[in-house]
Amino acid sequence: MVKTQQQETKMEKVLYETFLACKTAEDVKALLEDLCTYTETEQMAQRAKAAQLLKAGKTYTEVIAATNISSATLSRVSRCVRHGSGGYEKFVPQAEKED
Repeated sequence: MVKTQQQETKMEKVLYETFLACKTAEDVKALLEDLCTYTETEQMAQRAKAAQLLKAGKTYTEVIAATNISSATLSRVSRCVRHGSGGYEKFVPQAEKED
């Protein structure tokens, strides 16, 4: 069965509202453990950390060394940090001094 755009939008809305219901980092962790595989969560965490490091001015080489992210994925993250919808800029926290 092929999903229509309206069906996809309704499903996405459920997803977004599910995340909005989380009150703590522990809530998000529990949700991600149920919603995603370990690898999917790890890859999202890797992208968030890469975005954080790029925002802090780190080079591609430094980011790859710190996260073990592929250069292709890092390129995509970098493009989104610079020209994306603003999610990384708005929601990824500043890197701490020791990072």
